[in-house]
Amino acid sequence: MTDSAAVLPPVTAGVAAGALDLLPARLRKRVDGAVAKAAGWPVEAARDGVVVRVAEDTAVTLRVTAGIVADAEDAVCSCLLAPACLHRAAVLSVAPLAVEKEEEARVGEGEETEKGQGEPAAPAPAVADEPALTPAQSTALDALRGAVTAVLVAGVSGSGAVHRAELLHAAHSARLAGLHRPAGTAVRIARLLGEARSDDPAFRLSGLSGELAELLDLVRRPAAALSPARRDYRPEGPLRLYGLFTEPVVTASGYAGATVYALAPDGALRTLSDVAPGGPDRALQASGTPVPGGCALGLRELGDGGGVILTAPTVSPDGRIGGGGAVRSVRAAGAGWREAPLAALWERPPAEQLASALGWLSQPADTRTAGGDLLFLDGLVNGAGFAVAAGPALRLAAPDERLELPYAENLSLLASRPGLALRLIARVVPDRPDRVQVLAASWTGHDGEPVRADLGLRLLNRSHIPAVSAVPAGLTGPREGEAPPALPIELDLLRRTVDRAVAGGRAVSAASADGELPRRLRAVGLSTGAQRVEALTDAAADRRHDVLGRLLPADPRGFALAWLATAVYAAAATESLLLAAWTPPDISAN
Repeated sequence: MTDSAAVLPPVTAGVAAGALDLLPARLRKRVDGAVAKAAGWPVEAARDGVVVRVAEDTAVTLRVTAGIVADAEDAVCSCLLAPACLHRAAVLSVAPLAVEKEEEARVGEGEETEKGQGEPAAPAPAVADEPALTPAQSTALDALRGAVTAVLVAGVSGSGAVHRAELLHAAHSARLAGLHRPAGTAVRIARLLGEARSDDPAFRLSGLSGELAELLDLVRRPAAALSPARRDYRPEGPLRLYGLFTEPVVTASGYAGATVYALAPDGALRTLSDVAPGGPDRALQASGTPVPGGCALGLRELGDGGGVILTAPTVSPDGRIGGGGAVRSVRAAGAGWREAPLAALWERPPAEQLASALGWLSQPADTRTAGGDLLFLDGLVNGAGFAVAAGPALRLAAPDERLELPYAENLSLLASRPGLALRLIARVVPDRPDRVQVLAASWTGHDGEPVRADLGLRLLNRSHIPAVSAVPAGLTGPREGEAPPALPIELDLLRRTVDRAVAGGRAVSAASADGELPRRLRAVGLSTGAQRVEALTDAAADRRHDVLGRLLPADPRGFALAWLATAVYAAAATESLLLAAWTPPDISAN
């Protein structure tokens, strides 16, 4: 039997939400059960889409345009109740959500990828602004606030297809009203809820917590909600690029491809991508896509030390390069990682790089510059993992553990060579301070020449890596007894409290309160965190009575605000302590 979620084409948010609107009330109550069954219905490829076999005499046909189901008429069920039937609604609910136009430029650069890279740091609450909202925008913002609050109160365990549809409807209305940033965040939350309900191994509860915190903050600050989400591509003069590495991309929304990172003369990173509907196989194929402009240089070839000059390219302010009919390209000399201009990326102290990466993660997803979460690290492989020069000892983790992508196997091979000096490109994992996710690596080969490998695209074997490596000047092993950085257990418990509220909702938050965590937080100096937990507990359990002793309705908005304050504190405390753990001790002070 085929897993529908793995082969169904992406569906636009409007089509997915609209399918539930057609259902009568008696069927809406049964939709969650139907969605659970739909995940096991066989799926067959068709000439212009797929056919989902519900029963011998019932099938749902999905027609695709440019790889997605973009119109309600492209989803047809053969039963007598169609289109107001559970079969159609269930199939459209279990299908992955398509990437909207506002997100297209970001897909493939750490945005919405199934990499488990942790959540973006939650934004700090701000004093309310007073921008001029239109009536339609005010209504849309209220709908978003109500929908996201309902999801938080119900939790993942209680948020079914109806909650998801209401969130998508609110996102659609917000987009029509020009509230692109909160609309995009709402769609990402709906997508993550779908992953959670389908037991997708790529789902990370911490990632959903971060998105919920971002949306709850946006609906409180209309000025931020009104800011444009998509940055236009603009023509630019001749652009010289030095290839850095190529990353395979597989997204939670059913897209796949490859992204090459390159350095421009101004020191900023630029990216070129080929991402479209598909799975891991397409990610490997897309790495051979030619660079725009006709120079016959593939993305992977550019990333593997190549160079190119683009004339008349279009470039977004955040560094993404578009195609366009006017762009032309010619090959140019590339550079090694230890040659100018690329070598400068490894000259910044690791703690300074980490601070920049965490700052990047704290920004709204649609305003981040390309590659801002990357770390450029030198160090030595040791028994515990990897000792960073002028930094901590870390564990090396795979960004994606799919068998189709060789990250895990390659990292296991590198870890089997104690003493091997490595130069790495990695991503920070803000909720796991003891590790980084490694994307590419370089070392000295058997012949003394540098070897450079994109770890998600190239499967290594033992012949590629020497058993013993001479330690380059400037690199030292770990200090005696040094272990990977760890945050206080009390802070980890606080973050789990935030995530547990997302998983189980208000009822679980109220039931799990025991007063022990605030005491432990105060004992280690995190008194503000203790106050936040107590406020969250009170908000979750608050069922006040009126003067006549009657139980008053619960206050979902108060619970949401208390949860947001706790999430913001947990993220800020984690960032502060993580930076301290990465900062080397001042030996001169001893």
